[in-house]
Amino acid sequence: MRRYLLRRLLLAVPTLLGVTVVVFAAVALVPGDPVTAFLGPGAPAEARERLAERLGLGEPLPVRYGHWLWHALHGDLGVSVSAQRPVADLLGPALGQTLLLAGAAFLLVITGGTLLGALGAGRPEGRRARAGRAVSTLAVSAPQYSVALLLIAVFAVALRWFPAGGTRDLFTGGGTADQLHHLVLPAVAAALVPLGLTARVFGAALSSVLHSDLADGLRARGLRRAAVLRHCVHNASPALLTIGGLQLAYLLEGVVFVETLFAWPGVGRLLYDALTARDLPLVQGGVLLVAVAFVGVNIVVDTAHALVDPRLRGAL
Repeated sequence: MRRYLLRRLLLAVPTLLGVTVVVFAAVALVPGDPVTAFLGPGAPAEARERLAERLGLGEPLPVRYGHWLWHALHGDLGVSVSAQRPVADLLGPALGQTLLLAGAAFLLVITGGTLLGALGAGRPEGRRARAGRAVSTLAVSAPQYSVALLLIAVFAVALRWFPAGGTRDLFTGGGTADQLHHLVLPAVAAALVPLGLTARVFGAALSSVLHSDLADGLRARGLRRAAVLRHCVHNASPALLTIGGLQLAYLLEGVVFVETLFAWPGVGRLLYDALTARDLPLVQGGVLLVAVAFVGVNIVVDTAHALVDPRLRGAL
């Protein structure tokens, strides 16, 4: 396991290096002038030159990338042009809010996806199985943006059960219960599509194991139905780990619409505002942070997969 983990960490180094190249080049080559976007077209020439020099826009692209990468390796992601604060100081609180939202959504994904997938795994053509497949297909097909707007219209505006946005009540200051109350709608909106995918993948994996020779052998040995199901769930767990890890990575990087619609102050909303303001240091730092989180989640999932599946350990 140590050798496997070390190999995965070493493979992550060139992956992250390639990500830094793509991130820097994509942001740097976006059409438009960041100096004009920030200062306006009527800004004095001296102010434009000072800002361009501060951003390093006069240097060749490879040189700018080298400077940026060197500082990023030392934890310095630059200074936000729009906020006039270090990028790391802005990303820290935003990352905490994104992790809170992604964690709550992931809990819904794993719980709901497992239950929905197992609903009709024993009888794939039964009514429960067809109902589970219909619900999961609906969840996968529903556009996240439209679902979020529908949740706001129904549960925040019409019924007034939940707040429409933010993280806490502005008047009372709120507490843990108030933040959880604000978390419900964005977590449901973010979890819907991953929940449907998880249910379909886990349901197919569990159904395959339940109808395999392994399950027949367990039944022939006289094991009770609950014991057979427990063994089959264990054998189907690698599929749940794989799809669950992918959906967690998706939640960490794919909640931009949810955070924007629900005014949730996470990394996604921060990146959206930074792109609107053409704040290149903040965009580069935010995308790099998301990429590192994505690679880290995949390493954790692969390690957990190797711990659960003895066949994978034997192939190391």
